[in-house]
Amino acid sequence: MTRKTSNRQGEPLAPIERVFLPFERFVKAEAFGGVLLVLCTVAALAWANSPAGGSYEALWQTPVGFRFGGFDLVKPLLLWINDGLMAVFFFVVGLEIKRELLAGELSSPRQAALPVAAAVGGMVVPAALYVAFNAGGPAAGGWGVPMATDIAFALGILSLMGNRVPLSLKVFLTALAIADDLGAVLVIALFYTHGVNVAALAAGAGILVVLAALNLSGVRSPLPFIIVGLGLWLAFLKSGIHPTVAGVLLAALIPVKTRIPPGTFVAEGKGILRDFEKAAPPEATVLENKVRQDRLMALEESIHKARPPLQRIEQFLHPWVSYGIMPLFALANAGVNFGGAGVGAMGKPLALGVLAGLVLGKPLGIAGASWLVVRLGAADMPSGASWRKLWGVGCLAGIGFTMSLFIAGLAFEGTGLLAEAKMGILAASLASALAGWAVLWGSNRSPEGPNG
Repeated sequence: MTRKTSNRQGEPLAPIERVFLPFERFVKAEAFGGVLLVLCTVAALAWANSPAGGSYEALWQTPVGFRFGGFDLVKPLLLWINDGLMAVFFFVVGLEIKRELLAGELSSPRQAALPVAAAVGGMVVPAALYVAFNAGGPAAGGWGVPMATDIAFALGILSLMGNRVPLSLKVFLTALAIADDLGAVLVIALFYTHGVNVAALAAGAGILVVLAALNLSGVRSPLPFIIVGLGLWLAFLKSGIHPTVAGVLLAALIPVKTRIPPGTFVAEGKGILRDFEKAAPPEATVLENKVRQDRLMALEESIHKARPPLQRIEQFLHPWVSYGIMPLFALANAGVNFGGAGVGAMGKPLALGVLAGLVLGKPLGIAGASWLVVRLGAADMPSGASWRKLWGVGCLAGIGFTMSLFIAGLAFEGTGLLAEAKMGILAASLASALAGWAVLWGSNRSPEGPNG
């Protein structure tokens, strides 16, 4: 394989660019987000179990907020991460769900049949296995914990396997995880909500009407939606419904229509490029010509008007979520003191239920539901895939990690069961990652053979 020494325009790369090019590629790859999650998880575990472990808990319990007259909003730092920053994560999830429903793998019934059925199977079977271990016990309410899939970890591992895994399976896992996220949002909203404040909920409903009016009136700037969306988050925070649900509802009302249609953009772009070409000789630099500078700015504005607000917001927030919010969430939530929870927790029903749900329930539910819809003729197998590869993807979907930790925090907040749940989640996610890697790697020892 030859090393790349030029950019897309064929111009030679500067020496410093050649040095940083591999790092730049890795940062842009899906695997980088997973690597950051691993590093933050290891850091959290090391910190929580070090002699300075007390400072780990103390930091995340530090009160942060403000008071204004009779209104105050002061919460522990951990809750600002879990209720605030995670609302941004769910906002991006909502944008992804809307995009997939409108123009992606979930946009037609036949396209959606396989990943949606797999997602449902991958939620129901793990929850059932968990209940089998915990029915009637103090941890029975945690049945939502093994239903989740950590898309960053799962896709990161798939990307590391290169062409041993067909692209169609990566698309399948992405669509499955998005459907899974939608299910997780519904579970959180319906089953992990306590003590609803009707007045705050009514205020949230009114804000949703305002957001819908902004969309229908043709507002295409993201700023008004973000400002009003902060009010929606605050209303849900006070309502008793978890504020992350506000992120998904806000995403549903972000516009997808552009300021100008594609035909207008093409006409504008051609005119701008003609003016740019005529303004100066080809060898002249942009800084030497005011007309070219103006035409470039006009082209940027035309591109801006031709891009859907949903796409612009999603692309802007995605790196902040993948490389900032999710690693910070892992750092704040993954720290389990083994002296408190200990290996002994792995023999308790809660941890066993999580292990069974994620490690066994996920692949069983995903493969079983997929087999059913394919057998019924409602969907087709992903091209280049085999049932063994699909089972491997199902194993990777058992990496619950961040989403499982999030739901565990809702289910067991303020109880001693949370540490046990975290132990089960960490062990199950590691086991699922290793199982998925082993199955997929062994299913196709020749990179060219797609039907292992």
